[in-house]
Amino acid sequence: MSSFVILLIIIGVFVFYIVSIYNRLVQLKNRFKNAFAQIDVQLKRRYDLIPNLVETAKGYMKHERDTLEAVIAARNSAVSAQTAASADPANAKAMESLVKAEGQLSGVLGRLFALSESYPDLKANQNMMQLSEELTTTENKISFSRQSYNDSVMTYNISREQFPNSIIANMFNFGEAKLFEVSDEAVKQAPKVTF
Repeated sequence: MSSFVILLIIIGVFVFYIVSIYNRLVQLKNRFKNAFAQIDVQLKRRYDLIPNLVETAKGYMKHERDTLEAVIAARNSAVSAQTAASADPANAKAMESLVKAEGQLSGVLGRLFALSESYPDLKANQNMMQLSEELTTTENKISFSRQSYNDSVMTYNISREQFPNSIIANMFNFGEAKLFEVSDEAVKQAPKVTF
């Protein structure tokens, strides 16, 4: 009888250990999803600012129509990618699409700001200065949110790769989470906004 009780205790400890690993992985996964939600808020703010910025610049930059259209196209592409990534931040393919779209958007925004240097009236426009300041603040918040997200992803990935957590992670389909990092060196920096 005592060996049966000991066996039940061992099985109970083993089950408790598996459940605790599972719960820890769930907690870490939810933590990185929450961190992505913080990025999501700032990206939506950024996407809302861009059309206003383009409209303000449109009156001054009549000869730069291609650049303005490229900004709007990149913004729309980023919004689509952001929507897909928001639906499931654990989806590696959606995160890769978002990172790529964000890189393209940063590139065309940089081009827009570089061109705007040639238009002194645009630089002096109060609305343009305010939008630029808001965009700069938003870019900084995105950077901080992205850092927090990447830290959460790293903690999650380390936990799911450690033994014996890796066995539990594979049994319950805890996939690898992707970092939010821009691979193109030209767009790693936030667009420089100076007016």
